[in-house]
Amino acid sequence: MNAAELLVKCLEKEEVTDIFGLPGEENLDIMEALSHSSIRFIPTRHEQGAAFIADVYGRLTGKAGVCLATLGPGATNLMTGVADANMDRAPLVAITGQAGLERTHKESHQYIDIVSMFKPITKWNARVEKGRLVPEMVRKAFKLAESEKPGACHIELPEDIAAEQVEEYYLPKSISKRPCPDDLVLDRAAELIAASKQPIILSGNGVIRGGAAKELRRFVEKSQIPVAETFMGKGSISFENDLSLLSIGLQANDYVSCGFDKADLVITIGYDIVEYGPKFWNPRKDKTIIHIDSTLSEVDEYYSPAVEISADISETLRLLSERLGEPKKCTYNYTLRDYIKRDLEEHRENTGCPVKPQKILWDLRSVMGPEDIVISDVGAHKMWVARMYPAYEPNTVIISNGFASMGISLPGAIAAKLAYPERKVVAVCGDGAFLLNSQELETACRLNLPIVTMIWNDGAYGLIGWKQVRKYGKDFGISFGNPDFKKYAESFGAVGYRVECASELVPILEDAFRQKRPSVIDIPVDYSENLKLTEKLGKTICPI
Repeated sequence: MNAAELLVKCLEKEEVTDIFGLPGEENLDIMEALSHSSIRFIPTRHEQGAAFIADVYGRLTGKAGVCLATLGPGATNLMTGVADANMDRAPLVAITGQAGLERTHKESHQYIDIVSMFKPITKWNARVEKGRLVPEMVRKAFKLAESEKPGACHIELPEDIAAEQVEEYYLPKSISKRPCPDDLVLDRAAELIAASKQPIILSGNGVIRGGAAKELRRFVEKSQIPVAETFMGKGSISFENDLSLLSIGLQANDYVSCGFDKADLVITIGYDIVEYGPKFWNPRKDKTIIHIDSTLSEVDEYYSPAVEISADISETLRLLSERLGEPKKCTYNYTLRDYIKRDLEEHRENTGCPVKPQKILWDLRSVMGPEDIVISDVGAHKMWVARMYPAYEPNTVIISNGFASMGISLPGAIAAKLAYPERKVVAVCGDGAFLLNSQELETACRLNLPIVTMIWNDGAYGLIGWKQVRKYGKDFGISFGNPDFKKYAESFGAVGYRVECASELVPILEDAFRQKRPSVIDIPVDYSENLKLTEKLGKTICPI
């Protein structure tokens, strides 16, 4: 067989079922090999869309999503999605074609050094320079992509190497186990918890990645310590639990921030500082911190753990629970939850138009089950989803908050529906973010995926306007025009809706979920609520 065929066979051994991407002249041998394999190749309408689908697929399943592109512009188009996966800690393997090696030392049509370009946005990447090395390189890419902290890896296969004749062989997957925590460190952590008067837990995406949500919930029940989640940690504890304080990460003096202001001990579990810097919740550098994660903490002047436990998170929480004494008698969570719930319900009966963000999310939550999936794009709506949309189970609210790239929600919804076809899947995006990758609506229609896309329509880059007004008192350079989104959706073969008043939203959502094909809902949003929220939080006096 040739090296391209061996590559595809190795991907089958890695249990890859789908590859997302675009064909090109320099990956013709790979495409031919895929045509004879068990792997489904799904053409997308842009390489960035392919990378985002692989990104979210990896985050939801824990198995590396795979995307494919040709050389030059095809490979550079992958980069934003690959970088997003790497910083959001989602396992992804990108495969790109390349010119033959005889062209790589000189100026040549479409040739650019992609390996060098991908190096800073991947955990590992390399060019295949001998066909017989394919099994090693594929196994390494998947091993590194899926190990903690997960991320992106990249393999470049030049067209002459792809055609090279090779012997068939494979490398087996190895079974690994994360280390157990040290007894002395566990004892010290238990002592700090026992001595604390007002502790708080900060739960991050590492809890979800590590499958540790159940053990976290047991630990919380035994310790009775309140929990705040990062945007990417949403669902690690159910909001139904009275100890849940929803999310922290607005970079503003929100109610949950009061819990951190008053805390004498912060227990970070699966927390990653790329999401929400410690200077925002430990500005005086005076918090005692217990760090629990699968890896060592980043060095940061605002983040100096008194105890650092780098081990399997579930095992750490189980063993630490056994060392706990009497449950903590925290009561501040009830006060903070009262304020949080008031905000959640504030506009639930509002019938006006444009529709208030709080109303949109209240209605969306009312029609979604506890395991249904919301994929949030990046923009002003992301802040509202993080703050106002309660989660009950892990991996049911997907927010990109590491690299935080606009354009992820529609491709991400495709990935979610492929991974969990039995669940409702909604992409929540702004009008700016939607049009960055709206071409993937054709991909969703072609695959007959009944996903729902909600477009929060304000004719502007609303988050930037929000920040501009806060800093300069005016906005600039953020406004744009939009197509008729209802007709735009219908032109692809999707179902299009337009909300005229808030009372229509629930019936439209219910009708959209009955469809057997993609739906797009155009919602005029009242983003005057952005500045009202800023003003409100700026005047907040900590109620505890």
